[in-house]
Amino acid sequence: MPFGSRNGEEMKEPVKIKERPAVERSATFDEVVFGYSEEEALQEASRCLQCKKPSCNDGCPVGIDVKRFIAHLAKKDYQASYLTIKEKSSFPSICGRVCPAEYQCRKACVFTKKGSPFASERAINIHFLERFVGDFGNQEGIETPAENNKEFIEKRVAVVGSGPAGLCCAGELARQGIDVTVFEGLHKTGGVLRYGIPPFRLPRNILDFEIDYLKKYNVKIVTNYIIGKTKLLDELFREGFSAIFLGLGAGIPSFLNIDGENLCNVYSANEFLTRVNLMAAFRFPEYHTPINVGKHIIIVGGGNTAMDAARVAIRLQRIHGIEPSTTVFYRRTELEMPARRLEIEHAKEEGVKFEFLVQPVAFSGDKDGSLQTLRCLRCELGEPDASGRRRPVSIKGSEFDTPCDSAIIALGLQANTMLTNTTKDLKLDKNKDIIVDPETMQTSIKGVYAGGDIVGGEGTVIEAMGMAKRAARAIAQYLKDKS
Repeated sequence: MPFGSRNGEEMKEPVKIKERPAVERSATFDEVVFGYSEEEALQEASRCLQCKKPSCNDGCPVGIDVKRFIAHLAKKDYQASYLTIKEKSSFPSICGRVCPAEYQCRKACVFTKKGSPFASERAINIHFLERFVGDFGNQEGIETPAENNKEFIEKRVAVVGSGPAGLCCAGELARQGIDVTVFEGLHKTGGVLRYGIPPFRLPRNILDFEIDYLKKYNVKIVTNYIIGKTKLLDELFREGFSAIFLGLGAGIPSFLNIDGENLCNVYSANEFLTRVNLMAAFRFPEYHTPINVGKHIIIVGGGNTAMDAARVAIRLQRIHGIEPSTTVFYRRTELEMPARRLEIEHAKEEGVKFEFLVQPVAFSGDKDGSLQTLRCLRCELGEPDASGRRRPVSIKGSEFDTPCDSAIIALGLQANTMLTNTTKDLKLDKNKDIIVDPETMQTSIKGVYAGGDIVGGEGTVIEAMGMAKRAARAIAQYLKDKS
């Protein structure tokens, strides 16, 4: 059905994505969102106006030629569409699932009204089209060979961390024929893609396939190897690496700093999600990584990590045969929540409850030190703070207690300083994030570059990849200049 017209032409309705029913999905870790069928993808691609000045391209942090890949898709030239995306992104199937497109390419679509904080429902579903093309390319085994660049013979680059920034930088460099080794501290690669994002949002076979694709470019991956402890940056240079990229992420959780936060069954979201996603606690006792699943689980926070934690928690309750009672406590209103609208709606559909304008002030437990109750204050919104959102102001005398035998604190992450504390001359800001040149991503040490959450704090997967691509370009130029 048309929803209006543009320049006299009727515009088609967006093709709605299909999802696994909430009742069915909320007791499993199976993928929630189904991809477009071929027919649906072609129908959605046909909605694209192929603008002369495609603003959607500018909305992509890694610079995908959105207009061109959709044009190829609309003509059923799926290989050309796939290769167009791969010119700029090594991970279309991943990004098509986890990118917050409503704040990026879709927000820039001409179907979105100017001034809108996120994409309108009428914007082209660019991320779902990217997912369709990425999955097609993966299934068909389409390859994008590395360049045989004589300038980079015997040039070696070390990449520290295998999260989105590290993997992206490694892929960009390796495609140019540079010898790349990725060092990962954990036993599996992926960083936040694996330990932070649940399988029902990013299936592990998709993640593994696109990471393994890097091996076709001869990227070497070394796991269980902590740079900053097992080996220092100076040692990497002495071993013959010409440049180093730091994609460390941000692994130190923030807490509320209130009474009772050290009680049993108070988790940081980082620990909780790592235990479940990376260490398969949801398959206990098959995997010996238990999570104490409470009857009354409260998640504190309003970002994407809070939504992931809440959706994981309510699934664990159902898997363990516990009557679901998972609630997100947030000190502002739903309008101010930084989480993706899609994730909030999915959480509601799956049975997660929300309490807005509440401020936790103390946890209390039983004689054995286990969490039992959370005390809160009601809030109202005051003047805007530095973030531009109205500041929550607690209301005197509004205290109330609520049952809580498991709490998950999802207030963001800070820089992990294990490497930065052991590296001389590496300049940091007041938050202990690495200071870089924003154009080249070079740090204060010659030949050392950085990107992702360790630069400027937490961001999105695609923002980390955007930084990594800038760094890769600068590293390639640096290597050429050294030749």
